[in-house]
Amino acid sequence: MQSIDLRGRTLDTLALRQLIPRPVVDVAVASSSARTLIDDVAERGEDALVEQSERFDGVRPLALRVPQSHIDDAVRSMDPAVRAALEEAIRRVTAASSAQVPAASRTMLGDGAVVEQRWHPVDRVGLYVPGGKAVYPSSVVMNAVPAIVAGVRSIALASPAQKEHGGGVHPTILAAAGLLGITEIYAMGGAGAIGAFAHGVPSIGLSPVDVVTGPGNVFVAAAKRLVKGLVGIDSEAGTTEILVIADESADPRLVAFDLVSQAEHDEAAASLLVTDSETLARAVTEVLPSVAAGTAHSERVRTALAGPQSAVVLVDDLSAAAAFSNVYGPEHLELQVADNDALLSDIHSAGAVFVGPHSPVSLGDYLAGSNHVLPTGGGARFASGLGAFTFLRPQQIVRYSGPALSEVADHIVALSLAEALPAHGEAVTARFTPPHAD
Repeated sequence: MQSIDLRGRTLDTLALRQLIPRPVVDVAVASSSARTLIDDVAERGEDALVEQSERFDGVRPLALRVPQSHIDDAVRSMDPAVRAALEEAIRRVTAASSAQVPAASRTMLGDGAVVEQRWHPVDRVGLYVPGGKAVYPSSVVMNAVPAIVAGVRSIALASPAQKEHGGGVHPTILAAAGLLGITEIYAMGGAGAIGAFAHGVPSIGLSPVDVVTGPGNVFVAAAKRLVKGLVGIDSEAGTTEILVIADESADPRLVAFDLVSQAEHDEAAASLLVTDSETLARAVTEVLPSVAAGTAHSERVRTALAGPQSAVVLVDDLSAAAAFSNVYGPEHLELQVADNDALLSDIHSAGAVFVGPHSPVSLGDYLAGSNHVLPTGGGARFASGLGAFTFLRPQQIVRYSGPALSEVADHIVALSLAEALPAHGEAVTARFTPPHAD
């Protein structure tokens, strides 16, 4: 891994942003490609989806709309250990998501002056579960459970067709969806799938959705950005990131395992260690090769760790580490220092924070109860991870009596005249003025 030494330097936000290691991704190319694929699906529908699957997944989909019998078969043949793990994940994510549902509120602003707020779920959502280098039944849980908890009426799910499964969606994905009662599943992936959710594909029974959620590669993230406005999105959850803030009290071996655990996702995955301890930095760097060599995807891990997006960052102190992290805005942030709670109070930009040596990111990926669909690429500076609130809309309800309106009428008239919108004020005063006789 490359080393970045920031010790002895006082850096503002702009300077830090320029020094932050990021993957070398041509966003313009990704956006242009995604736009072409989305437009093709909007224009040609089913034919475009089939061609895109053949081109990118190397297989013709067995059926774009997955038959219910395939879902049922997948549930029946599911590995018992995997089923038990998914059922426990569903239980935990359901509990955590339920706590996110806001209560309705009622504010009294005076006699007869009431503003209420209630929350409504969106009607229909499209959940994207990536394929590619791994299979992600956990992403089915993370996408679907918050939507179910929020009360979404209609849920559709998309995942790429798999060559190893004859053009069908991976059976474990189907089984996870089946456990959650999802029956509308499509064998489609990438930017085209996002476009299909946004525009609909009538020939396969796919109606447009209101919100699209789920992680994916840079093209999926670009596609979500492009359809935002036509539909809602959760965040641009692209290639994974982990940033570990650790001091000399941390176990270098555990830090190395955590960096490797995220690097195995993708060659462009970002793994960063930020530390005020040169001793720890050296120890982690020394143990990383053996940890990487022992994993099933060692070449992928080595590529990710050697990439421009990964680094060991040396800072003067933990305050500087927190400042670096807040500007970076990591998807996953681990704190492994002597006083984690003190450091946590300085953290304000992270998709999810994992506190202490027994809270690794892997826990959050599967069974913590938190959600693993999180913003990447610095998105945690202004966005949040997926939750029940993603699928809920606040609606304000205004109830004023005549006397309550009269009390603020003069203020309304004054503001309407200041904005050169006199009809606004007239609409209020008309309620207290008798109509003119003809």
